[in-house]
This record gives sequence, structure tokens and C-alpha cells, in this order.
Amino acid sequence: MAFPPITRVVTGHDAEGKAIIAENGPLPHVAEIAAIPGTVFHEIWATEGAPAPVGNGADPTLGPLRLPPPAQGTRIRIVDIPPDTEDFLRHGAAKMQDAFTQIGDAEASTVAEDSPHPLMHRTESVDYGVVLAGECTLVLDRDEVLLRPGHVVVQRGTNHAWANRSGQPCRMLFVLVDGRFDPDLTSRD
Repeated sequence: MAFPPITRVVTGHDAEGKAIIAENGPLPHVAEIAAIPGTVFHEIWATEGAPAPVGNGADPTLGPLRLPPPAQGTRIRIVDIPPDTEDFLRHGAAKMQDAFTQIGDAEASTVAEDSPHPLMHRTESVDYGVVLAGECTLVLDRDEVLLRPGHVVVQRGTNHAWANRSGQPCRMLFVLVDGRFDPDLTSRD
């Protein structure tokens, strides 16, 4: 199943302060993750700082791919998640350093010999994940849950992975919000 391309509509203001469509077209930054073939990041927008600047600033998706949101900011993206393969489940852990380096957060990978999935990772953020098409399993250290279209995950900085056991691609929307780990909870390691 191939997903349709994503069209981004960005608003702005003209010289008289009137609301306009500043952009209406394909995303300028779409990246396939080389170490995980079929995984595609569709970068939609990001904000930096809080409150977020509201204006006609430059496109924040241009430049290097980054997994986490900017400091005190947000990031919105759509991710196409391919089905897990036997080869990936057996040998994928060895590729995770490369994968997370490509997405700008090499330290996010937490995969270890006893990890329940090769994509285990943790970010210092609150992430809202919405299944748009297909299905995916949210894998945690001690739990997992099957997600289908309409399911929304509030992922609060926990160690996790997105496992696609369906045999079909899954498309998810993610909004990432910069956060800080609660010092009373288990450390990242």
C-alpha cells in the first residue's frame, strides 16, 4: 500500500497585515531513514521557544533532520512505518546507532541485548502519536498495545518502540513537545 503524498498549507500575512496562504504544496523535507528501509519522515513544521513566535519566519523544516523538538518548542511530522521483517528483528539492533544518528539524536536509542524491539528509544519530550492508516504496536519495557486508526498515544518520555507486525505499512502523525524528565523517575539509562 502506497500512501498519498502530503500537501502542506502554511498561512501568513501580507505587507498590509492581511491573512494569506504563504505556501500550498508538497513538503520540502521528506527523508527515508537509510538504516530502516521504508521508514519515511515527512517534516511538517516546528516551533522554537515558548511562547512560539507567530509571524512570517523562515521554514523551520529546512536543514538537518532532527528527532526531538527544538528547545521549549514543538515538532510535527508524519512517519511511514514499514512492516517489521524477520531480518530487521534479528539484525536491526546493530543499525540503530546509524538510524538515530541520521535523525539527529544518536543518544535516543536505548536498544540493548534484552530489548523487546530493535527500535527501542527514549526522548525527553511529550509526544502525541495518532494512527492515520494501518496498524502499529506500541512496545514499552513491560507492556504493549495494538494501535489502529483513531488511536492516540500520549507518550511521556518512556522507553518505547513502534513495531509494525501487520504486514502492511502504517502511517502515524506525531506532535512532539519539548520536556524535562521528572528527576523522581528512572533515569534514561
